Amino acid sequence: MIEPNDLNDPALRSRAIAAAQGQEPFDVLISGGVIVDMVTLRLRHADVGIVGPLIASVHAPESDVAYSAKVTIDASGNYLSPGLIDMHMHVESSMIMPDEYSRAILPRGVTTAVWDPHELANVAGLEGMEFAFEAARSSAMRFLVLAPSCVPSAPGFETTGGNFDERVMSDLLARQDINGVAEVMSMQSVLDRSPRMSGIVQAGLTAQKRVCGHARGLEGAALQGYVTSGIQTDHELTSGEDLLNKLQAGLTIEMRGSHDHLLPQFVEALNTLDTFPQTLTLCTDDVFPNDLHKAGGLDDVVRRLVRYGLSPLKALQAATLNAATQLGRRDLGLIAPGRRADIVMFHDLKEFAAKTVLLNGQDISHLPDAPTETNDEKRHLKLRNSFDVSALQASDFKIKAEGTSAKIATIKRPRFTEWGQRKVSVFDGAVVCPDDMIQMAIVNRFGAHQPPRLALLEEWGTWRGVFATTVSHDSHNLTLFGKGSADMALAANTIRAMGGGLAVVSDGAVLAKMPLPFGGLMQENDLATVADDFDGIIAAMNKIVDWQPPYLVFKACFGASLVCNAGPHLSDIGIVDTFSGKTLPTPVLEFTD
Repeated sequence: MIEPNDLNDPALRSRAIAAAQGQEPFDVLISGGVIVDMVTLRLRHADVGIVGPLIASVHAPESDVAYSAKVTIDASGNYLSPGLIDMHMHVESSMIMPDEYSRAILPRGVTTAVWDPHELANVAGLEGMEFAFEAARSSAMRFLVLAPSCVPSAPGFETTGGNFDERVMSDLLARQDINGVAEVMSMQSVLDRSPRMSGIVQAGLTAQKRVCGHARGLEGAALQGYVTSGIQTDHELTSGEDLLNKLQAGLTIEMRGSHDHLLPQFVEALNTLDTFPQTLTLCTDDVFPNDLHKAGGLDDVVRRLVRYGLSPLKALQAATLNAATQLGRRDLGLIAPGRRADIVMFHDLKEFAAKTVLLNGQDISHLPDAPTETNDEKRHLKLRNSFDVSALQASDFKIKAEGTSAKIATIKRPRFTEWGQRKVSVFDGAVVCPDDMIQMAIVNRFGAHQPPRLALLEEWGTWRGVFATTVSHDSHNLTLFGKGSADMALAANTIRAMGGGLAVVSDGAVLAKMPLPFGGLMQENDLATVADDFDGIIAAMNKIVDWQPPYLVFKACFGASLVCNAGPHLSDIGIVDTFSGKTLPTPVLEFTD
């Protein structure tokens, strides 16, 4: 969005000062509500007078001043909070367009979101960024766009549709509509002081903008070195102890809701502290469309934290004042005179169901629809035609080998991966996938027209089919999991026919498919339609896989190719380990006849 007025406009300030003293009417008066005071963490009855986008007065309900207003909102029996601020998110993960995301989440009380569009950038480079800038300008809600630091996430270890080096990043950071450097995921490159990543971090420091991080698994000297580089934030928490260690290291924590099984640990750790950290903020990171439709975004994170035992006032403080302070936005995060009138009326402090949302002093239920040009087929052609893969055959998904047996390198476990080795049978010139393993394949989607890279995965459970996706962090190459070379070919060609998306195949039949023609990431439909499509994919997946939470879950399929994380991962150049620098074009280590 483009802010409708500068809060420092002298005419606006003059009118607001007059209204605060009862000399002029407020444009809007919210009366009878209970303010959630984010400074004192107390509740108090107060009325709120608004002039344009500016809060002019927060005063006792029974004031000696004769206040008047053009519009009065009755907030009796309700709680007033500043608008919620999502500190780190990717619109693309919800598989809908940004304007649709705004329509879905703004009425829930989330008025600001810090958007890292690195999915779009990895698919389409600078054209992906231009789309993000246009979307942010036209959106009803406030998107604060970051410059993606990892395009690709691990240069030399994967292929993407963009390449943002220090020069590109410096140009992006010079823009007023860029709010910092997005999560620096190439952790080992930071610690090794690689020229490329050092230059990218330095570009953020030179521009005097926030440099955001991704410090999963870092501790001890590695964590100290990572923070010393100038990186300021982290959302990749693994335990309550990890949370406290990173708070102590001075990082701004963007505690995310996308790993629900960890939230109780985080709450338990926070409740041991004498004071609530000012550097503790909240984010969603990735929200699937069905979850967004049913449960919401950051409002759902706040709701779950309270359910797990965190004080509702502390949860709201993290989502408002703490976030605004860490962003350097003094206009946000507080219901107080002189601040921006982003205000949410909640019925209670348990379910956090928003009754009324004001953005820049306007009731969003009365805002006109945001203009959009996304349906113009002549625009953003690179995003609309981003999938360039040749037709594939069953033979393309067979790991070539000689003799009757072979020793192969394997990738063990979802999420926290490790190298493994197995002796496997060879039949008719190809490795036989053991019953307790599955196969993974990655196909370059950017016009390389090369054979798929293949790997065998251990501890991924029992599969009875294949899943294919172009949502595959962060390169978003075509990625497949499962059993059966014929089913893999069918799934891959189904995705090819859709121009990107998701597909589930079993026994030669397509059980479910979901087109994502915009960048292989998003649809241009409404959220309800996209959520229904995604529910269909999940239902089909539940038929072919027996999940074992918290690590062997459906979501693990989308992050299995995140090669910047520690351990082995499959990319379009082979099995790679960015921490050790190891690359295997094929998993076959030796023949063992």
